[in-house]
Amino acid sequence: MLYETAARAAEILALNVEDLDLERHRAPVRSKGGATEWVYWDSGTAHLLPRLIRLPDGTSRTHGPLFLSERRPIPARRPTAADICPHTGRARLGYDRARILLDKYAGLDLHQLRHSAATHLGEAEVPLQLIMGKTRHKNPRTAMRYVQPGAEAIAKVTEVLAPHRRTH
Repeated sequence: MLYETAARAAEILALNVEDLDLERHRAPVRSKGGATEWVYWDSGTAHLLPRLIRLPDGTSRTHGPLFLSERRPIPARRPTAADICPHTGRARLGYDRARILLDKYAGLDLHQLRHSAATHLGEAEVPLQLIMGKTRHKNPRTAMRYVQPGAEAIAKVTEVLAPHRRTH
């Protein structure tokens, strides 16, 4: 979901089940500046989300945190009611734990998924304005940092500068 949305990890971890628009493959997130913006995902996330919210009895969670920690919180570290799943009693998955789990099980850096998405969009020759829209970067300099064209893209654009061949 982080890769397909190109969203910040904290924004995705803050999602609740009731925020998801599963039909339109989107969800509202609170951006860095506090505005509500939309993130969009594709088929990979769309396929996995129903499995993530399914309960052992076959029903689905209807509200509460989307991503959950593996255990119930201990009384001394009890989070707010909004951060506890009413169906399972488990707490919302936090950034630090998500970072550790992703590294341990996938060898990936939590923050790097967002940047990989921007880089792959750049390599696919998606215009910078669309990459900025997807990543929700406000400053072109910030977005350009992640859009590094590869050798193939440079070779392809060089063809534009080649003199046109005349045929007689």
